[in-house]
Amino acid sequence: MARPALATALAGALLSGLLASGTQASADTAAQRLDGLESRITRLEDLNQIERLQRTYGYFVDKAQWSQLAELFTDDATLEIGGKGLFTGKDRVLAYMQLSFGKDGAKEGVLINHMQFEPVPDISADGTEGWIRSRAFVMANGGWGLPLYENEYRKGTDGKWRISRLTGPFTMYAGWEDGWVKNATPNTWPDKFGPPPDLPPSIVYLTYPAYFVIPFHYPNPVTGRAFPPERGNVGAYAAPPGTELQRKYLATGQLADGTQPIAEPPHD
Repeated sequence: MARPALATALAGALLSGLLASGTQASADTAAQRLDGLESRITRLEDLNQIERLQRTYGYFVDKAQWSQLAELFTDDATLEIGGKGLFTGKDRVLAYMQLSFGKDGAKEGVLINHMQFEPVPDISADGTEGWIRSRAFVMANGGWGLPLYENEYRKGTDGKWRISRLTGPFTMYAGWEDGWVKNATPNTWPDKFGPPPDLPPSIVYLTYPAYFVIPFHYPNPVTGRAFPPERGNVGAYAAPPGTELQRKYLATGQLADGTQPIAEPPHD
């Protein structure tokens, strides 16, 4: 990959001066430093690109640009929104969007604003894979939604980043009337929404008023230690303790142990 223009100019000027003065060892050291600088610049550019890619996804959702949205994905991508299960492949990403929300294009009386916040991007050591943990706040005709993304990205041979896995478990989903205080939906199972997925949900969990901490893709940035998986009873606080509803939700929530890989179907 060619060096950025600034790094190339600096390299030429510095190396020419050092070689002219006969300090080959200093020239070698300078070249190594410039290689390191190039690597850092490339990493920063990649971090910026995957963040822009994810933001672009949100803007395409806003106005139902489904065909444009599908082009942001790799051919073998997976998509899992809420607890609806996995859709596999770019064509199925498009089919899910169009079957769930209608044909491409903004429509009168339809609201699907998709606002995104708090992105934490990361890049693999070899620069070919990336990840983002971020939040979205959704305003739709059906109500409010609060998904938390743990997404994966892949850099193609053309140098462009694409979404290889989009995983958006909802932490809250509620209707407009009384909002999440009195009208929260405790889950988003596949049987509540169409179309049917290609694979079952990668993890079983409950939304507010229950809780579930989606596993982090990155360790603690200060200590370097990984976050332990959330092993609490996911459905424990869906209803008052001792009630039949609470016992039902507790049994369901215990299906999630915090160790299931996010982009794989459940273990047997």
